[in-house]
Amino acid sequence: MPTVSLTAGQVDYLDTGGDGPIAVLLHGVNMDATVWSMVVDRLGPEVRCICPTLPLGSHRRPMDRPHLVTHRGVAALVGELLERLDLRDVTLVLNDWGGAQFLLAEGPTERIAGAALVACEAFDNFPPGMPGKAVAASARVPGMLWLAMQLQRFGWFRRAPGAWGWMSRTAVPKDVMDAWFAPAQRDPDIRRDLRTFALSTPTTQELDRLASGLPGFDRPVLVVWARQDRLMPREHGPRLAQLFPRGRLVEVEDSFTLVPVDQPDLLADELLRFIREDVGSAGTPDGA
Repeated sequence: MPTVSLTAGQVDYLDTGGDGPIAVLLHGVNMDATVWSMVVDRLGPEVRCICPTLPLGSHRRPMDRPHLVTHRGVAALVGELLERLDLRDVTLVLNDWGGAQFLLAEGPTERIAGAALVACEAFDNFPPGMPGKAVAASARVPGMLWLAMQLQRFGWFRRAPGAWGWMSRTAVPKDVMDAWFAPAQRDPDIRRDLRTFALSTPTTQELDRLASGLPGFDRPVLVVWARQDRLMPREHGPRLAQLFPRGRLVEVEDSFTLVPVDQPDLLADELLRFIREDVGSAGTPDGA
């Protein structure tokens, strides 16, 4: 897997290549690029998919400058990745983690032609529900983050109500989740990065400023929300879509937060339509 050197450290990424339009797909905490595998397979040769593994607890390489692993800092890393790989006219796709909204609100956005926000953190829902709040709480107590990661070895703990059982209706394969949790279980420096991120939860004032800045992103935005989601409030989907001047809402049935896992075909179809018809017809962004 190729890597790119960013200010905070080296980041692994998947690049399917090709000459098609570019989508950069971002994952959430204690996940990696593989959460997008089924969607990437379905987008096929028509879209060049870039899937970085961000330093959110499942990365294999500890960051050289861990103090940069904050919500706003990781959003800045996404912007830096676009620049380092010289990616232009990108469709930025978020799921679960919502921190890249800082990039949309504060810039730079000249390389971003459109954005898709798929069942992600928004407004005051940082961190979301019990799984996110449990990581944030355990990061505050010495030794607790280690214990929380070790408990993820057990299927009963992963699928418990209020834990990962609320992330997806479809069970994520055991070997995939094993790979997600292994780095933080084994490497104290990975846990250090995860702890730094978990302790950087934006304040209420920061979240208010974030929401007030999103209407300034005037390119096409697709909001995909799961009706039965237990972690991302259903009303946040319409609210997000209405914030953006060119926002559009699609609601999904039979899915929780991980729409790429629960409804990969439907999500791939919606993303392809959005990239072709909304982003493709919008032209090259003027800059920010």
